[in-house]
Amino acid sequence: MIQLVLVAAVLAAILYYFCIKPMNYWRERGVKQNDHPVWLFGENWRTTIRKESFFELVVRCYNQFQGTRYHGIYQLIQPTLLIKDPELLRKIAVKDFDHFTDHRSFFSEETDPLWGKNLFTLKGRKWREMRPILSPSFTSSKMRTMFVLISKCSKDFVNHFLKKDQDCVEMEMKDTFTRFTNDVIATSAFGVKVDSLEEPNNEFYSMGKRATDFSGFAMMLKFIGFLVAPDLLKYLRISLMDSAVNRFFCDLVDNTIQVREKNNIIRPDMIHLLMEAKKGVHHKDENSGVDTGFATVEEADLGEGHVTEITNLDITAQALIFFFAGFDSVSSLMCFMSHELAVNPNIQTKLRNEIEETLAGCGGEITYEALLKMKYMDMVISESLRKWPSAVATDRVCTKPYTIEAMNSDEKPLLIEKGTTLMIPIVGIHHDPKYYPDPERFDPERFSDENKGKIDPFTYMPFGLGPRNCIGSRFALLETKLLVFHLLSHFELIPVEKTQIPLKLSRKTFNLMAEKGFWLGLKRLKK
Repeated sequence: MIQLVLVAAVLAAILYYFCIKPMNYWRERGVKQNDHPVWLFGENWRTTIRKESFFELVVRCYNQFQGTRYHGIYQLIQPTLLIKDPELLRKIAVKDFDHFTDHRSFFSEETDPLWGKNLFTLKGRKWREMRPILSPSFTSSKMRTMFVLISKCSKDFVNHFLKKDQDCVEMEMKDTFTRFTNDVIATSAFGVKVDSLEEPNNEFYSMGKRATDFSGFAMMLKFIGFLVAPDLLKYLRISLMDSAVNRFFCDLVDNTIQVREKNNIIRPDMIHLLMEAKKGVHHKDENSGVDTGFATVEEADLGEGHVTEITNLDITAQALIFFFAGFDSVSSLMCFMSHELAVNPNIQTKLRNEIEETLAGCGGEITYEALLKMKYMDMVISESLRKWPSAVATDRVCTKPYTIEAMNSDEKPLLIEKGTTLMIPIVGIHHDPKYYPDPERFDPERFSDENKGKIDPFTYMPFGLGPRNCIGSRFALLETKLLVFHLLSHFELIPVEKTQIPLKLSRKTFNLMAEKGFWLGLKRLKK
């Protein structure tokens, strides 16, 4: 009997320490929170059982406790402070950035070196050293150089469908656009020429698809494991990425570097910049006068990067994060933008008119400057990123104690402890009618010359905010604009029988994906 009592007491203590106590973290600090968070799962309960997408979770959490600048939530058992006030976001992400320099990281360099070493997951000094080395890859002057490569991929994409003897080609756009973004990344980041529409089973595309597939029950369990018990998964040497994918990209970069060094080949891409940094050569971060659009984020001045040692594995990790961002996020942007154009034909017609005028002004061949001067194109892509941001939320980790001073009558000074996670609910803010009236309506006019100046930059953040914003915003915008330009020059995007209207998001994957896919028709224009 005594043994049973002791066992019960131990189990009760474990239950309290791991299940009950963590769920009172914010209440104990006088911060508003859900009265009855679900043990072990917190706000993630509905996403775990696939009753809610991550997009819907963030919007729901954002809309709790109206009128507050912040409130507490729980991501599984992890206390997280959700920040809603634009001015507070400015302080945390920019003014007091030194207190919030890192993203939350689940991966170790030992078990997942390509995840653990990439720019997104690097922390502190290592991140400060690497970011200035990579920044010159994404300046507007570099985009001008990349323009020719991306334009060639765009033309190849359109020509593939022009060769088909059909007035209208019906297709699932996510698969189709992913093949395009794959080819762009292959040529601009890895120096590899592939055509994933003509060669649908090429190895580069197949490995990229495996690397970015976060669906399935096993993957969900891994994510939960990395959130709840990262040290245990590290001890068990459980990796997020397939070992075959790791080997493929490591071998690809090793061989690319070897060939370039042997034959003195120079390409204006990320691998070249990292090869130069490996030798101690650093390039300046230069931007030209014209930029890629309203959504472009500014690069913070972090000084000159000096990494003590750069290995081929470091180079692979940085090239691969480029791949992850482009392969999935940019293709998702293209999908949502295409869907909105198809179901809003008046907007599509207005954009096509601008395309035709621009093409006529360029003598039939689009130029870098002409593309970036297209105002309505930029309005459409800006609104697509507002309504459907690829990153529905981002985070910061407190790296040294910070106090949020009281501003409202129901607040008191709140000490943020080192290691505390903060959530920035991008999609919640983008869908707040206080900032964007009738937020579910697709309206590019929000970003017209007369309206965009009224937008608080901390209520519009499709590429994040502050020094840890997305390094590839210019590349993503240029790539999307070029493809849409060439596509609408020859085709009309139309809904088909399989098109889901209104669009609903899938609850089966962490990626932003349509419930029934992005089915549209490409109807050939009569010229």
